[in-house]
Amino acid sequence: MIFIAGGTGFVGRHLLAALQGEGRSLRCLVRDEGKSKWVQDFGSDVVTGNISDAESLKGTMDGARTVVHLVGIIEEQGSDTFESVHVKGTENLVNEAIAAGVKHIFYQSALGADPDSPFAYLTTKAKAEVIVTSSGIDYTIFRPSLIVGEGDGFTERMKQLISLGPVVLVPGDGTARFQPFYIDDWCRAFHKVLAGGMERNRVYEIGGPEQLTYNEILQEILNVLDLQKTIIHLPMGLTRMSLPFMGLARSVASLLGREIPGVTADLLALLSRDNICATDSMEKFFGVKPIPFAEALRSFLK
Repeated sequence: MIFIAGGTGFVGRHLLAALQGEGRSLRCLVRDEGKSKWVQDFGSDVVTGNISDAESLKGTMDGARTVVHLVGIIEEQGSDTFESVHVKGTENLVNEAIAAGVKHIFYQSALGADPDSPFAYLTTKAKAEVIVTSSGIDYTIFRPSLIVGEGDGFTERMKQLISLGPVVLVPGDGTARFQPFYIDDWCRAFHKVLAGGMERNRVYEIGGPEQLTYNEILQEILNVLDLQKTIIHLPMGLTRMSLPFMGLARSVASLLGREIPGVTADLLALLSRDNICATDSMEKFFGVKPIPFAEALRSFLK
């Protein structure tokens, strides 16, 4: 039986769809009971719990052979901090997995995870990796670059940004490089792991076949949406100075029926640094040839 934490998130939803009909025994941890029916429609059993609450996990993994840990946040909100979700949540999951006799843990980390990173998102991902690798359970860790597909947070934020007016405002010079790849290609790689065809106790850094700047990604999205808008770059310092007023701006925009994507200092910093690996990583490790970014966009973005 496969236990999935994070099955209602972007990657989790696509993974459940990919596993549907394969006859596998699945059990999903859901935080919101309102999503139980949706998960069950994909052929999965449901248990309610929160990885940040160790007590709520008791017994949820009994009978599971594999644990798939997809839970992660890109922005802290209230009690959901990087430390409570990435670190404490992973510790809770791993402890319960040990108690349940789980044989294999899959963890979705992030490209750039590093205990010495200046960014809390990446340091806590690295801490979570250590918890997984020191558990005594066989593990597989993915460190992906930008994953795109229907419902992904990055593309949705870009669409919101594009919709705000006749011009598109970009913090900084937009020259940081990323390696976006399609969620279906991620699922194909994951299938190789699930089938036991990959060496365990390894960390895989993966990304798409192209290293694209933020500017190039934005322009490609505009092209697929058949939009022509001027891109204006804002000095990063000016953007950071405006952060204290972002909450007010989002509230006013909401009243006007518009939505401004959330921005934090960490997000701005992550968007201004390269997030890349070898362009042949997917094919080299998994025998999966990922489709180009433009082709991926055309498949889901209308």
